[in-house]
Amino acid sequence: MMEAEPPPENQDAPEVEQPTYDNLEAGEDFEPAAKVLRLNGDQEGHGEAGESLSVAESLGEEPSLEGASSYLEEEARDDGGEVALEGGKYYFPAYDFSEPPQLLTGSWAEYGHIPENFLKGCKWAPDGTCLLTNSADNCLRIYNLPAELYAKEWETVAEMSPVLRMVEGDTVYDYCWFPLMSSADPQTCFVASSSRDNPIHIWDAFHGDLRATFRPYNHLDELTPAHALSFTPDGSQLFCGFNKTVRVFETSRPGRVCETRPTFAKKQGQNGIISCIAFSPTQPVYACTSYSKTVGLYSRAEGDPLALLHGHRGGVTHALFSPEGFCLYTGGRKDSEILCWDLRQPSEALFSVSRTVATNQRLYFDLDPSGRYLLSGDTEGLITVWDTSQPPSSDPRPVLPPVLQFRALQDCVNGISLHPSLPMLATASGQRTFPDPWDSEEEEGGGVRLPHPPQAPASNSLLLWLCASPARAGPPQTVL
Repeated sequence: MMEAEPPPENQDAPEVEQPTYDNLEAGEDFEPAAKVLRLNGDQEGHGEAGESLSVAESLGEEPSLEGASSYLEEEARDDGGEVALEGGKYYFPAYDFSEPPQLLTGSWAEYGHIPENFLKGCKWAPDGTCLLTNSADNCLRIYNLPAELYAKEWETVAEMSPVLRMVEGDTVYDYCWFPLMSSADPQTCFVASSSRDNPIHIWDAFHGDLRATFRPYNHLDELTPAHALSFTPDGSQLFCGFNKTVRVFETSRPGRVCETRPTFAKKQGQNGIISCIAFSPTQPVYACTSYSKTVGLYSRAEGDPLALLHGHRGGVTHALFSPEGFCLYTGGRKDSEILCWDLRQPSEALFSVSRTVATNQRLYFDLDPSGRYLLSGDTEGLITVWDTSQPPSSDPRPVLPPVLQFRALQDCVNGISLHPSLPMLATASGQRTFPDPWDSEEEEGGGVRLPHPPQAPASNSLLLWLCASPARAGPPQTVL
């Protein structure tokens, strides 16, 4: 497949037309969601997260998500699924990628005191008030949106520090926010995580305590960890990916009771470990990606297979639906392409975009809330932006060229997350590094090691970027 050429250096990215709406109006200055402080469990005297886990499991008690079921029932009675402003207006943050974003702040010291404590992604909360990260020390951290940003003091933002730390017992496979999370309603503030040799944990995002566990067992009645987690858009169910299987738990009913949906049976279907699960925001369809280089589409109600998509060169690790639900973006490990699939004609990819993925690490990508801009990092420290409203090349396999590419760090950028209501980008970086091997000539010569050129220092950090000029960062685009 043809490689997309980045924009020439020292030249402005090509201008792109803004989407037009028949009744577009200029909205009032947008303020971030109301700030609700989170308290660290250690400061409140709750002890370590690991202690809470062992006590709950040793007593054999069945934790529960108090208030979750009633909240879900209340949400089910609501007709709309979008966030509305006063007067029935909907808004999109005013992202501007005509020039590289401005670095605001980040977190460096938190990941520097442990060797090779690189990050493994970051995810904004659905209400945008806080940020969740995962790192190699098996710890989930929650950061509040910096207080300076509420006052729009873009130039004086201090280094960020986590307000919560939730420690898992082993390597974290996946993690996700509850989709209806709102800091104004503490009962909706929780995250789900899965780790090796552990059940699925539900963590309180206010205090860091363990709220509940979902325990999947295999046919030998052995606890088996989930490799992928995703709540349904209404939050009523938790879908979990396993080897050739998807298990479905009811969010309001923690425990071991679940529905099992095989993805491969009688030598047909989607083989391999399910690495990611994504739901269409508008259709009763979900997508499962697999390390067997395939993407499967299934009906949400029964899990019936609808289509099996081929085209990736490596195991697929991430999938994302566009806001209107017609397009699905998928990317894999050691695969230089992100593919866009039109679900109305899924026989072949609609177009592809190019990025550098030289390792088996999961590299996330994200769309802005309007679905126009697609962003991804790569293993060389570059961040690339594509405008999906522009036409791709007219080659037999169309390729969409980038509108902006800039160097964020000298290390791998594996996490990308766009803020839901502010023109702000969060990035996570780092990767496992290995020392230079001994040369064979050195071993034969008595083990005298020759000097090697110094390696570039690792950049294990969480960064926040402003993707608009400070003057334009306030008022969002509003749509009736």
